[in-house]
Amino acid sequence: MATTIMSRLFNFSSLICQNTAQLFKNGVNNAVKLDQPVRNNWTDWRMMRDVKRRKLLVQHQPDRIRIRALKKNDILPSEIVEIGRKMLEDLPRDSSITRVRNRCAITSRARGIVTRWRLSRIVWRSLADYNKLSGVQRAMW
Repeated sequence: MATTIMSRLFNFSSLICQNTAQLFKNGVNNAVKLDQPVRNNWTDWRMMRDVKRRKLLVQHQPDRIRIRALKKNDILPSEIVEIGRKMLEDLPRDSSITRVRNRCAITSRARGIVTRWRLSRIVWRSLADYNKLSGVQRAMW
């Protein structure tokens, strides 16, 4: 009983794989259109730079925390602390948390950000005036 179910599942999955392989071979792929230009989601170069910094932060943050603990340790010999300082210098500067900046998702403005919506105060107010933000009401008294 179990072997027949397994064989049926295996046959079904192999049939699906064959059909998808034929679709890709025939050029029926709606997920990626190679003949159209690619548009990224960043409003300008500042936002692209900030996203690059965020990716570096995620990549290097565990190492950075460990190396900083080595560098700040008072019990370890000074040679090891010096090695930790040197290793911290070798990490990319953009992988530091202080290099990341909150930016507006629409205009890429860096100042006056409403954190919950990731929008600048100007864009936030214009969207709130026309009831485009959920959970926001205009103050009336």
